[in-house]
Amino acid sequence: MKILYLLFAVFLLLFQATSGSADPLFPDTVECRTQGNFCRAGACPPTFAATGSCHGGLLKCCSK
Repeated sequence: MKILYLLFAVFLLLFQATSGSADPLFPDTVECRTQGNFCRAGACPPTFAATGSCHGGLLKCCSK
């Protein structure tokens, strides 16, 4: 039974993601957020304009 705890600890350490260790999954999302904008599914709110895309083109990048 103790081996299960050990295996769980090994899997936890093995599959733990480290920040900054890999390329971002969606570079367009990172670019949108670094400019101070946000991503939204559907239309942007009335006072915002769609300036690009996020999540590989599935969402819109909304900016003021």
